[in-house]
Amino acid sequence: MAKLTPYLFSEDSRAQAEFYVKALGGEILSVMTHGQLPNASEALKDKVMHLSMVAAGLQFYMCDCFVEPAVQGNSINLSLEFATEAEARKAFDNLAEGGNVKHPLKPEFWGSLFGQIEDKFGINWMITTEAKPVNP
Repeated sequence: MAKLTPYLFSEDSRAQAEFYVKALGGEILSVMTHGQLPNASEALKDKVMHLSMVAAGLQFYMCDCFVEPAVQGNSINLSLEFATEAEARKAFDNLAEGGNVKHPLKPEFWGSLFGQIEDKFGINWMITTEAKPVNP
């Protein structure tokens, strides 16, 4: 059985991780820089090679781009499902800060709240609540 851990490539993974920890609750667990490697390049010494964090109770990994720039796209969205409306609204509002709301967080026909955001770092998020049975 596999375990899926989102691994985000960033222009500034420390700042991005701090934003997610603040927006979703959690903590940065560890940061390793290229400067910790033997014979590290002076130009890369402060770049993050691997960052581990927990946000919204989930494990994420991050690193700074150093070979090529991060390219924003729409082919992957990170979906967070919350047990309560209050948790979903808080996460949505926090992630929307400085970002772009693509679909407002609102009740949907399938019985849950749903909204989409592109955060200020270009990451696409889908925020939802657990579906409640819909009365016909």
